[in-house]
Amino acid sequence: MATRFRRTVTAATAPSAAATGAARQAQSGSTTAAAEVSELTRTFDGRPVLDGVDLRIEAGEFVALLGRSGSGKSTLLRILAGLDRDAEGAVEVPVPVMVAFQEPRLLPWKRVGANVALGLDAPDPAAAAAEALGEVGLGGHLDAWPVTLSGGEAQRASLARALVREPGLLLLDEPFGALDALTRISMHDLVLRLWRRHRPGVLLVTHDVDEALLLADRVLVLAEGRIAHEQHIGLDRPRPRDHEALARSRADLLTALGVDPIGST
Repeated sequence: MATRFRRTVTAATAPSAAATGAARQAQSGSTTAAAEVSELTRTFDGRPVLDGVDLRIEAGEFVALLGRSGSGKSTLLRILAGLDRDAEGAVEVPVPVMVAFQEPRLLPWKRVGANVALGLDAPDPAAAAAEALGEVGLGGHLDAWPVTLSGGEAQRASLARALVREPGLLLLDEPFGALDALTRISMHDLVLRLWRRHRPGVLLVTHDVDEALLLADRVLVLAEGRIAHEQHIGLDRPRPRDHEALARSRADLLTALGVDPIGST
């Protein structure tokens, strides 16, 4: 296992989510990275999926990662999460790192509040879970069973479970892919609101160019095992979908993905 994981931030229980978010925001001018990888390589059956990737995500930065299917996006996310250690290169990530997947992955035999509180190192895990569920609009679902939740509600519970641990790095693996269009829009708004409050570094893996443009500070394209394109989005949020600058960035990203931007409209 050649990957070197150097855990640079120790887990700590904050006095409150709001206080921690404010503290992280005050530190946003520091040079601390939420994640940094260097010369990261991962092969499967002799084929390099990641081939010398260099990436730095600043503390509190929201980064989106695009790429065609099989380009290695989820592989990179799994390495950052510590779920794949059969890679070569250097990786620095904080503790804790939390992941929200496309499937919420709630334990069906535990109630929603217990799912969020599971394994939580806090003086009162149940109270912390209740506060986190309140943040995502599920304050009345503490004792509900996961099977009773809609797709959007289950994804909200998954976000609460991730953010209650105040991660330095939040990894989002296409968390909105299974949701309908209207629910996706409301989830975009929720994620931005939670990100502003807690200020983790975020890596969002997505196939949706417009989603990346609306949410991220920086959009990356992964191709042929490397970061092939980088686009900084210098617009305040919320961003109007028809903004001229977004249209130009969209065309650039589609071109980097090998898609004709005119034919895709």
